[in-house]
Amino acid sequence: MMTQAFYTGLSGLQSTSYGIDVVSDNLANVNTVGYRGNTYEFSSLFEDSLSETSAMSSDSVGLGTRLQATPMTGTSGSYSTTDRSTDLAIVGDGWFGIQNGDNISYTRNGAFGFDRDYSLVTTSGEYVLGTMAGNISGNTLTSVQGYTPLGDVNTQEQLSFPQTLTYPTQPTTEVSFSGNLGDISSEMVTFSAGAIDSQDNINTLRLEFVPSTPQPESGVEWDVTAITESKDGTTVYDTQSGKVVFDESGLLVSSSLPTIDNNGTALSIDLGNGYDGVVSMSNLETSYSSSVNGIQSGELYGYDVNQDGDVIATFTNGMQSSVGKVAVYHFQNDQGLSRISGTLFAESSNSGDAFFYKNEDGENIIGTQMMNHSLETSNVDMTYGMTELIILQRSYDANSKSITTADEMMKKALEMDA
Repeated sequence: MMTQAFYTGLSGLQSTSYGIDVVSDNLANVNTVGYRGNTYEFSSLFEDSLSETSAMSSDSVGLGTRLQATPMTGTSGSYSTTDRSTDLAIVGDGWFGIQNGDNISYTRNGAFGFDRDYSLVTTSGEYVLGTMAGNISGNTLTSVQGYTPLGDVNTQEQLSFPQTLTYPTQPTTEVSFSGNLGDISSEMVTFSAGAIDSQDNINTLRLEFVPSTPQPESGVEWDVTAITESKDGTTVYDTQSGKVVFDESGLLVSSSLPTIDNNGTALSIDLGNGYDGVVSMSNLETSYSSSVNGIQSGELYGYDVNQDGDVIATFTNGMQSSVGKVAVYHFQNDQGLSRISGTLFAESSNSGDAFFYKNEDGENIIGTQMMNHSLETSNVDMTYGMTELIILQRSYDANSKSITTADEMMKKALEMDA
């Protein structure tokens, strides 16, 4: 029995020492971004029964304890605000995927940024995995996307983007006018608007309204000439003519003004209808307004990441487009992940394979809330950790004392034999 006391005390020392290591490691990472702490689980070793007929615990003697497991603590840490949109925090379940060579690991540390090659990377240089939008060809944006659909879990790749990116010109194809021509006593009324051509130039569309001669018996008629020319007026690209007819109340009845060429782009002219378009009323002042479609080209201003994980390219013309999406992975058993280092984990047979959540339409989604300009801090509670450390230290002292006591008993037993 005295020998058994040695073994019990030694196993207690060993188990408690492991527990102290776990808690100490947690406390050492209390300020580590995205750190998930571990807890400890002890189990009793087999017991020897003192009586074959008794099932009472007092009639059995234990053989000590051992460290059974060090499961990961699944609670989330708190969230701190940063000044970078590329700093991401997952609220709830999920993991970021990062790649180093051929190795893929998972982390809650969302302290990301763009490197010199405009790849989204961690602070230590690993590539962040996600889905590329596929709307970039060379250094030109081929289409504008509000968001990027998340691809399949096995098709995620490094999020790398060009250093220079051009938002292509979208030439003007329609110009809309509204306003009042006044009465037919005017010699000429002029409306104008800017129109973008396919070469990214802003040209001028000018409408010249002249009262028709003679006037119809009812209503009002104007002859209109449309002219497209360069902004400085030195080059005329096209001239078209037509007539606009208004009823007795001054509302537009018809317009025969055709489309006009704007340096290679067909331009339609919309004069509206009813009170929302061009009218001819003598009791109102002459005025007009115009609206056009089309966008001038723009150069890349920078990349940001929004709260949906979309990488957004912003251009000098004020336009934006999603060009990629940060992936968020999920596992059947997060505690089954194998810890590689403080904040890096790898999938294992216990965690199961990584997967994506799907919406009701069967589309892959990140399946959790994400915050940009934020980082998840360590989930270690300093107060709880210090308390556990004190308890374990006392347990260590108690086991040490039990060994000392067993040693003294052994010495006394040997002295009695002498």
